[in-house]
Amino acid sequence: MSYSEFLNAIDVTQKNPHLKGQIFFKESERPFAYQIYDDVPERFLLAAIKLSERHPDIIDINLGCSSKNVSNRGAGAGLLKTPAKIAQITSSLVSHLSMPITAKIRLGWDNDSRNYLEVAHILEDCGISLIAVHARTRRQEYSGSADWNAIAEVKAAVSIPVLGNGDILSYSDGLRMMDQTGCDGVLIGRAAIGNPWIFAGSDRSQVTPEELFRVMHLHLAGMSSLYGERIGMMMFRKHLARYMSGYLTTPEIRRSIFSHTDPTLLFADIKSLLHL
Repeated sequence: MSYSEFLNAIDVTQKNPHLKGQIFFKESERPFAYQIYDDVPERFLLAAIKLSERHPDIIDINLGCSSKNVSNRGAGAGLLKTPAKIAQITSSLVSHLSMPITAKIRLGWDNDSRNYLEVAHILEDCGISLIAVHARTRRQEYSGSADWNAIAEVKAAVSIPVLGNGDILSYSDGLRMMDQTGCDGVLIGRAAIGNPWIFAGSDRSQVTPEELFRVMHLHLAGMSSLYGERIGMMMFRKHLARYMSGYLTTPEIRRSIFSHTDPTLLFADIKSLLHL
């Protein structure tokens, strides 16, 4: 299944001009979930209703974002501090929408408030269809190690499907998490940047230069089609850096690659670096 980037309910309800690119998805990406964050239950519902008009398969409640400008306002992982508000948001979405409602959580705000089991029970009692668990606290952000044992605890505590997330860097890591925790599946985010082959069960080291070139070309074409060539090229750079890890060996090469504004010239340089 695929998730949108996480969507600010304010942007959805006020029709932010950048929203078109954020909410676009292809039929081939189904099952597809819109992932929403906010700290106001009424606005959360309004945004979910508006997004449901585009016929996603799932609406997902983000209770896991650790970004300070999100969590410090009480949204994302900040909602873990207010379980009653989580119940209000979840119950409202479940009762008003016909599609499955899911949620992604963290273990708590910090190590002194690891309330993931309480939150998991609240979500299940409110009618949530699936819980995804990023096995870190908000305070950890992405540092330290994910506590996979906590995922196992959530799986044992509820009767609905549970997905695990955190420290999955390869396909084999995902299988190991499922074996160790009993979770029903895994979420992969950052590890897929520059390595979409992880979803096909391949290690990055197995990817040929020809396949790397093909997928980069396909990726940039898709981004340029959606955002326009100029913006698409700019947004592609973070992916390009990961795709070309190990090839951008000098400051001069990096400067040359990232200065391109013409896709034809960019891929000519890439071909040379890949010895194609």
